[in-house]
Amino acid sequence: MNSFFSIGELSKLQNISRQTLIYYDKIGLFCPAYTDPNNGYRYYSASQLDYLDTILILKQIGFSLEEIKAHMAHYTIEKSIVALRKQLAVVTRQIEELQMIKSRIRHRCAQMEYSVAVKDKGEEVTVERVERQFILLEEVRPPHTLEDVSLATKQCFVRAFREHLPIYFQSGAIVPYERIVQGAYTQAEYAFLPIGKSASGVASVRELPSGRCVCTHHIGDYASIGKAYARILAYCEKNRIQIMSDSYEFALNDYLSTGDEREYLTKILFYIG
Repeated sequence: MNSFFSIGELSKLQNISRQTLIYYDKIGLFCPAYTDPNNGYRYYSASQLDYLDTILILKQIGFSLEEIKAHMAHYTIEKSIVALRKQLAVVTRQIEELQMIKSRIRHRCAQMEYSVAVKDKGEEVTVERVERQFILLEEVRPPHTLEDVSLATKQCFVRAFREHLPIYFQSGAIVPYERIVQGAYTQAEYAFLPIGKSASGVASVRELPSGRCVCTHHIGDYASIGKAYARILAYCEKNRIQIMSDSYEFALNDYLSTGDEREYLTKILFYIG
C-alpha cells in the first residue's frame, strides 16, 4: 500500500504517539482512511496529512478536542476567523492572569527575602514612612478568637478567587487600639489581604494612605505577639509619640512560607501624628 502510511509511519512523521492516533480514531476526530479487516491495522492516506496538521495546530493554540471536532466538521474561512478571534480573546485573558500571578509571586519572594534581613536585625522599633496601599477586608466574627481570624482570612481568599480580584499572596489583621491597650492583642476586628490599586472601587476595599508609622516585627507564633505590642507601646510612651490608628498587622512569613511557626514574621504598624 504505497499510497498509505501505517500508524507507526504516521506517528514518526508527525511526531505524535500511536496512542494519541488511536484515541483520535476512537472519538471520531481523525480516523484512518482504511482499516485492514483481517488484522485491524490502520492506514492513513497522504491527503489526510493536512487535516492532521490542522488538528495539531488548533490543539497547540489552546482549542479542546471537542472544539476542534465541532469546528472541523464544516469549517470555512469565515468560521475559522470567528473561532480564532474567540481563541485570541481567551489567550489574551490568560496572559493577563499569568502576568498578575507573576507579579504576586515576585512580591511574595521579595517579602520572604526581606524577612530574612529583618530577622538579622532583631525586633527593634522604627519610625517609617509607608506608601499608599489598598486592602480587602473581611470582618472577624465575635468572640474574635484566633480561629475566627483564620476563618475570616479564608473567606477573604475565597472571595478574591471567586471575583478574580488582584490580591497579593499575603494576609493581615486589624486590631483596634482599645483592645491592644487592654491586652487583647489577638482579638482582631478585621482580616485583610493586600490588593492592587485597580480594585480601589470594589466593595470592602479600604485605602491605607501614605504616612508616618511606628513599626516593629514579631518573630514566632501569633499567639505570643503580645511582647511585640508591649515593646512598641513602650517606645511610643518613651518618645512621646501619639498613636493615631488601630494596629495593622502584615504577615510576612506565615503558613504559606513555612511549616515552622518559629519562623513566622509579622510586621506591626500604627499611624502616628
